[in-house]
Amino acid sequence: MSDRFRLTVAQLNPVLGDLAGNAEMARAARRAGAEAGADLVVLPEMFLTGYQLQDLVIKPAFLADVWAHLDALAGEDGPPMGIGAPWRLGAALHNAYHILSPGAEPVRILKHFLPHKDVFDEYRLYTPGEISGPVRIGPARIGFPICEDAWYPDVTETLAETGAEILVVPNGSPYYRDKQELRQSLMVSRVVETGLPLVYFNLVGGQDDQVFDGASFALNPHGVLAAQFPPFAECIRHLDFERGAEGWACIGAEMDPVPDGWEQDYNAMVLAVRDYWRKTGFSRALLGLSGGVDSALVATIAADALGPQNVRCVMLPSRHTAATSLEDARAVAAALGCRLDTVPISEARAAVEATLAPLFAGLAPDVTEENIQSRLRAVFLMALSNKFGEMLLTTGNKSEMAVGYATIYGDMAGAYNPIKDLYKTRVFQTCRWRNANHRGWMKGPAGPVIPERVITKPPSAELREDQRDEDSLPPYEILDAILEGLVENDRSVEDLVAAGFARETVKKVENLLYISEYKRFQSAPGTRLTRKAFWLDRRYPIVNRWRDGS
Repeated sequence: MSDRFRLTVAQLNPVLGDLAGNAEMARAARRAGAEAGADLVVLPEMFLTGYQLQDLVIKPAFLADVWAHLDALAGEDGPPMGIGAPWRLGAALHNAYHILSPGAEPVRILKHFLPHKDVFDEYRLYTPGEISGPVRIGPARIGFPICEDAWYPDVTETLAETGAEILVVPNGSPYYRDKQELRQSLMVSRVVETGLPLVYFNLVGGQDDQVFDGASFALNPHGVLAAQFPPFAECIRHLDFERGAEGWACIGAEMDPVPDGWEQDYNAMVLAVRDYWRKTGFSRALLGLSGGVDSALVATIAADALGPQNVRCVMLPSRHTAATSLEDARAVAAALGCRLDTVPISEARAAVEATLAPLFAGLAPDVTEENIQSRLRAVFLMALSNKFGEMLLTTGNKSEMAVGYATIYGDMAGAYNPIKDLYKTRVFQTCRWRNANHRGWMKGPAGPVIPERVITKPPSAELREDQRDEDSLPPYEILDAILEGLVENDRSVEDLVAAGFARETVKKVENLLYISEYKRFQSAPGTRLTRKAFWLDRRYPIVNRWRDGS
Protein backbone atom coordinates (compact mmCIF):
# COMPACT_ATOMS: atom_id res chain seq x y z
CA MET A 1 0.00 0.00 0.00
CA SER A 2 1.29 3.47 -0.93
CA ASP A 3 2.68 5.52 1.93
CA ARG A 4 1.96 8.87 0.28
CA PHE A 5 -1.26 10.78 -0.35
CA ARG A 6 -1.55 14.07 -2.26
CA LEU A 7 -4.48 16.39 -1.57
CA THR A 8 -5.20 19.37 -3.82
CA VAL A 9 -7.04 22.10 -1.90
CA ALA A 10 -8.80 24.82 -3.89
CA GLN A 11 -9.40 27.97 -1.81
CA LEU A 12 -11.48 29.83 -4.39
CA ASN A 13 -14.10 32.57 -4.74
CA PRO A 14 -17.42 31.36 -6.19
CA VAL A 15 -20.26 33.65 -7.30
CA LEU A 16 -23.53 32.77 -5.66
CA GLY A 17 -25.93 31.38 -8.27
CA ASP A 18 -23.36 31.26 -11.08
CA LEU A 19 -23.54 27.48 -11.39
CA ALA A 20 -21.80 27.30 -14.76
CA GLY A 21 -19.00 29.62 -13.68
CA ASN A 22 -18.47 27.84 -10.37
CA ALA A 23 -18.46 24.46 -12.12
CA GLU A 24 -15.76 25.75 -14.49
CA MET A 25 -13.64 26.81 -11.52
CA ALA A 26 -14.09 23.32 -10.08
CA ARG A 27 -12.97 21.78 -13.38
CA ALA A 28 -9.89 24.01 -13.44
CA ALA A 29 -9.03 22.92 -9.90
CA ARG A 30 -9.49 19.28 -10.91
CA ARG A 31 -7.14 19.76 -13.87
CA ALA A 32 -4.57 21.36 -11.58
CA GLY A 33 -4.88 18.39 -9.27
CA ALA A 34 -4.51 15.95 -12.14
CA GLU A 35 -1.36 17.69 -13.37
CA ALA A 36 0.06 17.53 -9.84
CA GLY A 37 -0.78 13.84 -9.43
CA ALA A 38 -3.37 14.42 -6.70
CA ASP A 39 -5.25 11.54 -5.15
CA LEU A 40 -8.11 13.89 -4.24
CA VAL A 41 -9.16 17.45 -5.15
CA VAL A 42 -11.37 19.34 -2.69
CA LEU A 43 -13.42 22.53 -2.91
CA PRO A 44 -15.22 24.14 0.04
CA GLU A 45 -18.72 23.83 1.44
CA MET A 46 -21.51 24.78 -1.00
CA PHE A 47 -18.91 25.76 -3.60
CA LEU A 48 -21.02 24.82 -6.61
CA THR A 49 -23.84 27.16 -5.60
CA GLY A 50 -22.09 29.80 -3.54
CA TYR A 51 -22.97 30.45 0.10
CA GLN A 52 -25.19 31.43 1.90
CA LEU A 53 -28.13 30.61 -0.38
CA GLN A 54 -30.90 31.69 1.97
CA ASP A 55 -34.34 30.98 0.42
CA LEU A 56 -32.91 30.48 -3.07
CA VAL A 57 -32.18 26.90 -2.00
CA ILE A 58 -35.88 26.02 -1.70
CA LYS A 59 -36.68 27.04 -5.29
CA PRO A 60 -37.27 23.81 -7.31
CA ALA A 61 -35.95 25.20 -10.59
CA PHE A 62 -32.72 26.27 -8.89
CA LEU A 63 -32.21 22.85 -7.31
CA ALA A 64 -32.80 21.10 -10.64
CA ASP A 65 -30.15 23.30 -12.21
CA VAL A 66 -27.72 22.55 -9.36
CA TRP A 67 -28.13 18.82 -9.74
CA ALA A 68 -27.72 18.98 -13.53
CA HIS A 69 -24.32 20.65 -13.04
CA LEU A 70 -23.45 18.16 -10.31
CA ASP A 71 -24.30 15.24 -12.60
CA ALA A 72 -22.11 16.72 -15.33
CA LEU A 73 -19.13 17.01 -12.96
CA ALA A 74 -19.70 13.47 -11.71
CA GLY A 75 -19.42 12.08 -15.24
CA GLU A 76 -16.12 13.75 -16.10
CA ASP A 77 -12.61 12.33 -15.95
CA GLY A 78 -9.98 13.35 -13.45
CA PRO A 79 -9.01 12.57 -9.89
CA PRO A 80 -11.75 12.12 -7.30
CA MET A 81 -13.20 15.51 -6.36
CA GLY A 82 -15.08 16.74 -3.30
CA ILE A 83 -17.49 19.65 -3.78
CA GLY A 84 -20.28 21.17 -1.69
CA ALA A 85 -23.86 21.52 -2.96
CA PRO A 86 -27.37 20.97 -1.58
CA TRP A 87 -28.91 17.51 -1.89
CA ARG A 88 -32.36 16.07 -1.35
CA LEU A 89 -33.14 12.68 0.15
CA GLY A 90 -36.88 12.04 0.03
CA ALA A 91 -38.54 15.17 1.38
CA ALA A 92 -35.43 16.27 3.31
CA LEU A 93 -33.06 18.89 1.92
CA HIS A 94 -29.46 18.65 3.14
CA ASN A 95 -26.32 20.72 3.14
CA ALA A 96 -24.15 18.07 1.50
CA TYR A 97 -20.63 17.31 0.35
CA HIS A 98 -20.27 15.17 -2.77
CA ILE A 99 -17.31 12.90 -3.53
CA LEU A 100 -17.24 12.47 -7.31
CA SER A 101 -15.03 9.67 -8.66
CA PRO A 102 -14.94 8.65 -12.35
CA GLY A 103 -16.77 5.39 -12.95
CA ALA A 104 -18.24 5.23 -9.46
CA GLU A 105 -21.45 6.35 -7.83
CA PRO A 106 -21.05 9.67 -5.99
CA VAL A 107 -20.72 9.48 -2.22
CA ARG A 108 -22.90 12.01 -0.38
CA ILE A 109 -21.80 13.32 3.02
CA LEU A 110 -24.63 15.08 4.89
CA LYS A 111 -24.00 17.90 7.35
CA HIS A 112 -25.01 16.78 10.84
CA PHE A 113 -24.75 19.93 12.98
CA LEU A 114 -26.63 22.86 11.43
CA PRO A 115 -25.62 26.31 12.72
CA HIS A 116 -28.51 28.47 13.91
CA LYS A 117 -26.82 31.48 15.47
CA ASP A 118 -25.10 34.68 14.33
CA VAL A 119 -25.70 34.97 10.57
CA PHE A 120 -26.80 31.34 10.18
CA ASP A 121 -30.29 29.88 10.18
CA GLU A 122 -29.72 26.49 8.57
CA TYR A 123 -32.41 24.67 10.57
CA ARG A 124 -34.94 26.75 8.66
CA LEU A 125 -33.71 25.35 5.33
CA TYR A 126 -31.99 22.01 5.86
CA THR A 127 -32.45 18.74 7.72
CA PRO A 128 -29.60 17.37 9.86
CA GLY A 129 -28.02 14.31 8.27
CA GLU A 130 -26.85 11.14 9.94
CA ILE A 131 -23.14 11.05 10.70
CA SER A 132 -21.38 9.58 7.68
CA GLY A 133 -18.45 7.20 7.83
CA PRO A 134 -15.03 7.72 6.22
CA VAL A 135 -14.46 7.28 2.49
CA ARG A 136 -11.62 5.20 1.03
CA ILE A 137 -9.74 7.32 -1.54
CA GLY A 138 -6.52 5.83 -2.85
CA PRO A 139 -4.35 4.72 0.05
CA ALA A 140 -6.19 6.67 2.79
CA ARG A 141 -9.52 6.65 4.58
CA ILE A 142 -10.84 10.23 4.66
CA GLY A 143 -13.42 11.65 7.05
CA PHE A 144 -15.39 14.69 5.86
CA PRO A 145 -16.95 16.63 8.74
CA ILE A 146 -18.68 19.62 7.12
CA CYS A 147 -17.90 22.97 8.75
CA GLU A 148 -19.98 23.01 11.97
CA ASP A 149 -19.52 19.24 12.27
CA ALA A 150 -15.91 19.88 13.28
CA TRP A 151 -16.80 22.46 15.95
CA TYR A 152 -18.01 19.69 18.26
CA PRO A 153 -16.33 16.36 19.07
CA ASP A 154 -19.23 14.04 18.16
CA VAL A 155 -18.72 13.77 14.39
CA THR A 156 -14.92 13.69 14.36
CA GLU A 157 -14.74 11.12 17.16
CA THR A 158 -17.25 8.91 15.33
CA LEU A 159 -15.17 9.20 12.16
CA ALA A 160 -12.01 8.24 14.06
CA GLU A 161 -13.76 5.27 15.66
CA THR A 162 -14.96 4.04 12.26
CA GLY A 163 -11.52 4.11 10.66
CA ALA A 164 -10.85 7.63 9.37
CA GLU A 165 -7.14 8.37 8.96
CA ILE A 166 -7.24 12.02 7.79
CA LEU A 167 -9.96 14.62 8.53
CA VAL A 168 -10.78 16.94 5.63
CA VAL A 169 -13.13 19.76 6.69
CA PRO A 170 -14.91 21.78 3.95
CA ASN A 171 -16.06 25.20 5.19
CA GLY A 172 -18.16 28.19 4.34
CA SER A 173 -16.99 30.17 7.36
CA PRO A 174 -17.47 33.96 7.16
CA TYR A 175 -15.00 36.36 8.71
CA TYR A 176 -15.27 38.26 11.91
CA ARG A 177 -12.45 39.80 13.91
CA ASP A 178 -10.22 37.24 15.69
CA LYS A 179 -12.11 34.28 14.24
CA GLN A 180 -9.00 32.55 12.90
CA GLU A 181 -7.67 32.06 16.42
CA LEU A 182 -10.99 30.47 17.40
CA ARG A 183 -11.01 28.18 14.37
CA GLN A 184 -7.50 26.93 14.97
CA SER A 185 -8.13 26.42 18.68
CA LEU A 186 -11.22 24.31 17.99
CA MET A 187 -9.51 22.28 15.27
CA VAL A 188 -6.53 21.63 17.54
CA SER A 189 -9.03 20.17 20.01
CA ARG A 190 -10.39 17.83 17.32
CA VAL A 191 -6.88 16.72 16.38
CA VAL A 192 -5.86 16.08 19.99
CA GLU A 193 -9.08 14.16 20.65
CA THR A 194 -8.81 11.93 17.58
CA GLY A 195 -5.05 11.76 17.05
CA LEU A 196 -5.66 12.44 13.32
CA PRO A 197 -4.26 15.10 10.99
CA LEU A 198 -6.83 17.64 9.84
CA VAL A 199 -7.20 19.97 6.84
CA TYR A 200 -9.53 22.93 7.35
CA PHE A 201 -10.29 24.69 4.06
CA ASN A 202 -12.56 27.64 3.48
CA LEU A 203 -14.29 29.73 0.86
CA VAL A 204 -12.90 33.15 0.01
CA GLY A 205 -14.73 36.22 -1.27
CA GLY A 206 -17.49 38.69 -0.51
CA GLN A 207 -21.18 37.78 -0.49
CA ASP A 208 -23.45 40.69 0.43
CA ASP A 209 -22.56 41.64 4.02
CA GLN A 210 -20.39 38.58 4.65
CA VAL A 211 -16.79 38.01 3.65
CA PHE A 212 -15.25 34.56 3.49
CA ASP A 213 -11.61 34.94 4.36
CA GLY A 214 -10.06 31.66 3.21
CA ALA A 215 -7.10 31.29 5.58
CA SER A 216 -7.23 27.49 5.20
CA PHE A 217 -4.76 25.43 7.20
CA ALA A 218 -3.61 21.92 8.06
CA LEU A 219 -2.79 20.44 11.45
CA ASN A 220 -0.72 17.36 12.19
CA PRO A 221 -1.28 15.03 15.14
CA HIS A 222 -0.71 16.74 18.51
CA GLY A 223 -2.11 19.97 16.97
CA VAL A 224 1.04 21.13 15.17
CA LEU A 225 0.35 23.66 12.41
CA ALA A 226 1.57 22.06 9.16
CA ALA A 227 0.21 24.41 6.47
CA GLN A 228 -1.23 27.91 6.38
CA PHE A 229 -2.95 29.39 3.32
CA PRO A 230 -3.18 33.15 2.75
CA PRO A 231 -6.25 34.99 4.05
CA PHE A 232 -8.57 36.83 1.62
CA ALA A 233 -6.84 35.42 -1.47
CA GLU A 234 -7.58 32.64 -3.94
CA CYS A 235 -5.06 29.84 -4.26
CA ILE A 236 -4.72 26.17 -5.12
CA ARG A 237 -2.27 24.25 -2.98
CA HIS A 238 -1.10 20.63 -3.00
CA LEU A 239 -0.65 19.04 0.41
CA ASP A 240 1.44 15.88 0.69
CA PHE A 241 0.76 13.37 3.41
CA GLU A 242 3.15 10.60 4.39
CA ARG A 243 2.28 7.53 6.43
CA GLY A 244 4.66 6.77 9.29
CA ALA A 245 4.63 4.56 12.32
CA GLU A 246 2.07 6.84 14.03
CA GLY A 247 -0.14 7.33 10.98
CA TRP A 248 -0.44 10.07 8.38
CA ALA A 249 1.19 13.50 8.60
CA CYS A 250 1.31 16.53 6.30
CA ILE A 251 4.87 17.30 5.18
CA GLY A 252 6.66 20.18 3.44
CA ALA A 253 3.66 22.51 3.06
CA GLU A 254 3.76 26.29 2.55
CA MET A 255 3.20 28.60 5.51
CA ASP A 256 1.71 32.00 4.64
CA PRO A 257 1.72 34.68 7.35
CA VAL A 258 -1.58 35.70 8.94
CA PRO A 259 -1.68 39.51 9.35
CA ASP A 260 -2.91 41.34 12.42
CA GLY A 261 -6.53 42.31 13.05
CA TRP A 262 -6.22 45.81 11.59
CA GLU A 263 -5.01 44.48 8.26
CA GLN A 264 -7.59 41.71 8.22
CA ASP A 265 -10.46 44.15 8.86
CA TYR A 266 -9.20 46.46 6.13
CA ASN A 267 -8.72 43.60 3.68
CA ALA A 268 -12.25 42.38 4.46
CA MET A 269 -13.72 45.81 3.64
CA VAL A 270 -11.74 46.08 0.40
CA LEU A 271 -12.66 42.57 -0.72
CA ALA A 272 -16.32 43.15 0.19
CA VAL A 273 -16.50 46.21 -2.06
CA ARG A 274 -14.53 44.61 -4.87
CA ASP A 275 -16.74 41.52 -4.94
CA TYR A 276 -20.03 43.37 -4.41
CA TRP A 277 -19.26 45.43 -7.50
CA ARG A 278 -17.83 42.57 -9.58
CA LYS A 279 -20.52 40.06 -8.70
CA THR A 280 -23.36 42.50 -9.36
CA GLY A 281 -21.90 43.57 -12.70
CA PHE A 282 -20.62 47.05 -11.80
CA SER A 283 -17.12 48.42 -12.17
CA ARG A 284 -17.38 52.07 -11.04
CA ALA A 285 -18.41 53.73 -7.79
CA LEU A 286 -19.19 57.18 -6.51
CA LEU A 287 -19.60 58.69 -3.07
CA GLY A 288 -20.14 62.00 -1.37
CA LEU A 289 -16.75 63.23 -0.13
CA SER A 290 -17.39 65.72 2.68
CA GLY A 291 -13.89 66.42 3.91
CA GLY A 292 -14.62 64.31 6.98
CA VAL A 293 -12.91 61.16 8.14
CA ASP A 294 -15.68 58.64 7.32
CA SER A 295 -16.04 59.54 3.66
CA ALA A 296 -12.24 59.80 3.34
CA LEU A 297 -11.88 56.22 4.58
CA VAL A 298 -14.66 54.94 2.31
CA ALA A 299 -13.06 56.67 -0.68
CA THR A 300 -9.75 55.01 0.18
CA ILE A 301 -11.36 51.58 0.50
CA ALA A 302 -13.11 52.09 -2.85
CA ALA A 303 -9.87 53.16 -4.54
CA ASP A 304 -8.06 50.13 -3.11
CA ALA A 305 -10.91 47.84 -4.22
CA LEU A 306 -11.73 49.17 -7.68
CA GLY A 307 -8.81 51.40 -8.65
CA PRO A 308 -8.80 55.20 -8.28
CA GLN A 309 -9.80 55.66 -11.91
CA ASN A 310 -13.09 53.90 -11.17
CA VAL A 311 -14.07 56.06 -8.19
CA ARG A 312 -15.85 59.41 -8.51
CA CYS A 313 -15.88 61.63 -5.43
CA VAL A 314 -18.49 64.37 -5.22
CA MET A 315 -18.31 67.36 -2.88
CA LEU A 316 -21.76 68.86 -2.26
CA PRO A 317 -21.19 72.04 -0.24
CA SER A 318 -23.88 74.13 1.42
CA ARG A 319 -23.52 77.52 3.11
CA HIS A 320 -22.52 75.67 6.29
CA THR A 321 -19.60 73.87 4.66
CA ALA A 322 -16.28 75.13 6.01
CA ALA A 323 -13.53 76.18 3.63
CA THR A 324 -11.28 73.63 5.34
CA SER A 325 -13.73 70.85 4.42
CA LEU A 326 -13.46 71.81 0.75
CA GLU A 327 -9.68 71.82 1.04
CA ASP A 328 -9.64 68.46 2.80
CA ALA A 329 -11.92 66.82 0.24
CA ARG A 330 -9.66 68.04 -2.56
CA ALA A 331 -6.61 66.77 -0.71
CA VAL A 332 -8.07 63.28 -0.23
CA ALA A 333 -9.18 62.98 -3.86
CA ALA A 334 -5.81 64.23 -5.11
CA ALA A 335 -3.85 61.86 -2.86
CA LEU A 336 -5.93 58.91 -4.04
CA GLY A 337 -5.96 59.96 -7.70
CA CYS A 338 -9.78 59.94 -7.86
CA ARG A 339 -11.98 62.29 -9.82
CA LEU A 340 -13.63 65.03 -7.71
CA ASP A 341 -16.71 66.94 -8.82
CA THR A 342 -18.14 69.83 -6.82
CA VAL A 343 -21.92 70.29 -6.92
CA PRO A 344 -23.17 73.12 -4.65
CA ILE A 345 -26.60 72.52 -3.10
CA SER A 346 -27.35 76.02 -1.78
CA GLU A 347 -29.68 77.02 -4.62
CA ALA A 348 -31.56 73.73 -4.45
CA ARG A 349 -31.90 74.08 -0.69
CA ALA A 350 -33.24 77.61 -1.05
CA ALA A 351 -35.79 76.41 -3.62
CA VAL A 352 -37.02 73.58 -1.38
CA GLU A 353 -37.26 75.85 1.67
CA ALA A 354 -39.12 78.48 -0.35
CA THR A 355 -41.58 75.85 -1.56
CA LEU A 356 -42.20 74.67 2.02
CA ALA A 357 -42.25 78.17 3.54
CA PRO A 358 -46.07 78.59 3.48
CA LEU A 359 -46.45 75.32 5.42
CA PHE A 360 -43.61 76.11 7.82
CA ALA A 361 -44.71 79.70 8.53
CA GLY A 362 -44.29 80.65 12.19
CA LEU A 363 -42.17 77.60 13.00
CA ALA A 364 -38.56 77.89 14.06
CA PRO A 365 -35.87 76.15 11.99
CA ASP A 366 -34.82 72.80 13.43
CA VAL A 367 -33.52 69.40 12.35
CA THR A 368 -36.00 69.52 9.45
CA GLU A 369 -33.95 72.10 7.59
CA GLU A 370 -30.74 70.24 8.45
CA ASN A 371 -32.07 67.04 6.95
CA ILE A 372 -33.24 68.76 3.76
CA GLN A 373 -29.57 69.34 2.98
CA SER A 374 -28.64 65.72 3.52
CA ARG A 375 -31.55 64.48 1.41
CA LEU A 376 -30.74 66.92 -1.39
CA ARG A 377 -27.22 65.50 -1.50
CA ALA A 378 -28.72 62.04 -1.93
CA VAL A 379 -30.86 63.31 -4.83
CA PHE A 380 -27.79 64.61 -6.65
CA LEU A 381 -25.69 61.54 -5.92
CA MET A 382 -28.41 59.16 -7.11
CA ALA A 383 -28.84 61.23 -10.27
CA LEU A 384 -25.13 60.81 -11.03
CA SER A 385 -25.36 57.12 -10.20
CA ASN A 386 -28.26 56.63 -12.61
CA LYS A 387 -26.75 58.72 -15.38
CA PHE A 388 -23.26 57.22 -15.35
CA GLY A 389 -23.86 53.70 -14.05
CA GLU A 390 -21.72 54.27 -10.95
CA MET A 391 -22.95 52.46 -7.85
CA LEU A 392 -23.28 54.71 -4.81
CA LEU A 393 -21.34 54.02 -1.62
CA THR A 394 -22.66 55.28 1.68
CA THR A 395 -20.37 56.31 4.50
CA GLY A 396 -21.95 56.01 7.96
CA ASN A 397 -19.90 54.30 10.68
CA LYS A 398 -21.28 51.87 13.29
CA SER A 399 -21.48 54.54 16.00
CA GLU A 400 -23.78 56.64 13.81
CA MET A 401 -25.78 53.61 12.70
CA ALA A 402 -26.25 52.65 16.36
CA VAL A 403 -27.65 55.95 17.62
CA GLY A 404 -29.36 57.18 14.46
CA TYR A 405 -26.92 60.04 13.85
CA ALA A 406 -27.53 59.74 10.12
CA THR A 407 -30.31 60.94 7.85
CA ILE A 408 -32.56 58.30 6.40
CA TYR A 409 -33.04 58.91 2.65
CA GLY A 410 -30.09 61.29 2.96
CA ASP A 411 -26.53 60.32 3.82
CA MET A 412 -27.79 56.78 4.46
CA ALA A 413 -28.74 56.45 0.78
CA GLY A 414 -26.55 54.10 -1.22
CA ALA A 415 -25.97 50.53 -2.31
CA TYR A 416 -23.19 49.47 0.07
CA ASN A 417 -21.44 50.70 3.21
CA PRO A 418 -18.00 49.16 3.89
CA ILE A 419 -17.60 50.83 7.32
CA LYS A 420 -21.07 49.97 8.66
CA ASP A 421 -19.55 47.65 11.30
CA LEU A 422 -16.67 49.96 12.24
CA TYR A 423 -17.08 52.17 15.29
CA LYS A 424 -15.93 55.78 14.93
CA THR A 425 -12.88 55.30 17.15
CA ARG A 426 -11.80 52.41 14.92
CA VAL A 427 -12.38 54.60 11.85
CA PHE A 428 -9.71 56.99 13.12
CA GLN A 429 -7.31 54.13 13.85
CA THR A 430 -7.98 52.45 10.51
CA CYS A 431 -7.14 55.67 8.68
CA ARG A 432 -3.81 55.80 10.49
CA TRP A 433 -3.17 52.13 9.70
CA ARG A 434 -3.82 52.67 5.98
CA ASN A 435 -1.63 55.77 5.87
CA ALA A 436 1.25 53.74 7.30
CA ASN A 437 0.72 50.51 5.31
CA HIS A 438 0.34 49.43 1.72
CA ARG A 439 -0.12 45.92 0.34
CA GLY A 440 -0.05 44.39 -3.12
CA TRP A 441 -3.80 43.75 -3.08
CA MET A 442 -4.50 47.48 -2.73
CA LYS A 443 -5.17 49.25 -6.03
CA GLY A 444 -4.80 52.71 -4.52
CA PRO A 445 -1.49 54.52 -4.09
CA ALA A 446 0.98 53.90 -1.29
CA GLY A 447 1.78 56.44 1.38
CA PRO A 448 -0.42 58.74 3.47
CA VAL A 449 -3.65 59.30 1.54
CA ILE A 450 -5.80 60.74 4.35
CA PRO A 451 -4.40 64.06 5.62
CA GLU A 452 -3.73 64.30 9.33
CA ARG A 453 -6.17 67.20 9.68
CA VAL A 454 -9.00 65.04 8.38
CA ILE A 455 -8.31 62.55 11.18
CA THR A 456 -7.81 65.04 14.01
CA LYS A 457 -10.39 67.78 13.40
CA PRO A 458 -13.62 67.68 15.44
CA PRO A 459 -16.23 65.62 13.56
CA SER A 460 -19.19 67.59 12.21
CA ALA A 461 -22.15 66.94 9.92
CA GLU A 462 -21.98 70.65 8.89
CA LEU A 463 -25.76 70.97 8.64
CA ARG A 464 -25.88 74.16 10.75
CA GLU A 465 -23.44 76.84 11.85
CA ASP A 466 -20.59 75.69 14.10
CA GLN A 467 -22.10 72.22 14.45
CA ARG A 468 -20.10 69.47 16.16
CA ASP A 469 -21.05 65.83 16.68
CA GLU A 470 -20.45 66.28 20.42
CA ASP A 471 -23.29 68.82 20.53
CA SER A 472 -25.67 65.85 20.28
CA LEU A 473 -23.59 62.86 21.33
CA PRO A 474 -21.08 61.96 24.04
CA PRO A 475 -17.43 62.06 22.94
CA TYR A 476 -16.82 59.09 20.66
CA GLU A 477 -14.43 57.43 23.12
CA ILE A 478 -17.29 57.30 25.65
CA LEU A 479 -20.05 56.62 23.12
CA ASP A 480 -18.21 53.69 21.55
CA ALA A 481 -17.34 52.16 24.91
CA ILE A 482 -21.02 52.29 25.95
CA LEU A 483 -22.14 50.91 22.59
CA GLU A 484 -19.68 48.06 22.79
CA GLY A 485 -21.17 47.24 26.17
CA LEU A 486 -24.79 47.42 24.98
CA VAL A 487 -24.38 45.95 21.49
CA GLU A 488 -21.37 43.66 21.46
CA ASN A 489 -21.66 42.32 25.01
CA ASP A 490 -25.37 42.77 25.90
CA ARG A 491 -24.41 44.43 29.17
CA SER A 492 -27.04 46.04 31.37
CA VAL A 493 -27.28 49.71 32.25
CA GLU A 494 -26.24 48.81 35.80
CA ASP A 495 -23.14 47.00 34.49
CA LEU A 496 -22.06 50.09 32.59
CA VAL A 497 -22.76 52.44 35.48
CA ALA A 498 -20.67 50.16 37.70
CA ALA A 499 -17.90 50.42 35.08
CA GLY A 500 -17.83 54.20 35.60
CA PHE A 501 -20.18 55.64 32.99
CA ALA A 502 -22.78 58.24 33.98
CA ARG A 503 -26.24 56.69 34.25
CA GLU A 504 -27.83 59.59 32.36
CA THR A 505 -25.42 59.11 29.47
CA VAL A 506 -25.92 55.35 29.32
CA LYS A 507 -29.70 55.71 29.37
CA LYS A 508 -29.56 58.30 26.59
CA VAL A 509 -27.41 56.05 24.41
CA GLU A 510 -29.63 53.03 25.15
CA ASN A 511 -32.74 54.97 24.10
CA LEU A 512 -31.09 56.24 20.90
CA LEU A 513 -30.04 52.68 20.08
CA TYR A 514 -33.57 51.32 20.35
CA ILE A 515 -35.42 54.16 18.61
CA SER A 516 -33.03 54.02 15.63
CA GLU A 517 -33.91 50.44 14.72
CA TYR A 518 -36.19 51.57 11.89
CA LYS A 519 -33.30 53.39 10.24
CA ARG A 520 -31.03 50.36 10.39
CA PHE A 521 -33.83 48.22 8.98
CA GLN A 522 -33.69 50.37 5.83
CA SER A 523 -29.93 50.87 5.68
CA ALA A 524 -27.57 49.63 2.97
CA PRO A 525 -25.75 46.33 3.52
CA GLY A 526 -22.20 46.63 4.77
CA THR A 527 -19.14 44.55 5.55
CA ARG A 528 -19.50 42.32 8.61
CA LEU A 529 -16.45 42.68 10.86
CA THR A 530 -17.81 41.57 14.25
CA ARG A 531 -20.19 39.03 15.74
CA LYS A 532 -22.74 41.81 16.40
CA ALA A 533 -23.01 43.48 13.03
CA PHE A 534 -26.33 45.20 12.40
CA TRP A 535 -28.61 42.94 10.36
CA LEU A 536 -28.43 39.16 10.79
CA ASP A 537 -26.18 39.14 13.86
CA ARG A 538 -28.37 41.50 15.89
CA ARG A 539 -32.10 41.32 15.21
CA TYR A 540 -34.38 43.61 17.20
CA PRO A 541 -38.01 44.70 16.71
CA ILE A 542 -38.64 48.17 15.33
CA VAL A 543 -41.56 48.82 17.68
CA ASN A 544 -40.18 48.27 21.18
CA ARG A 545 -41.05 50.19 24.36
CA TRP A 546 -38.86 48.14 26.71
CA ARG A 547 -35.94 49.87 28.34
CA ASP A 548 -33.54 48.52 30.91
CA GLY A 549 -35.06 49.56 34.23
CA SER A 550 -31.88 49.18 36.20
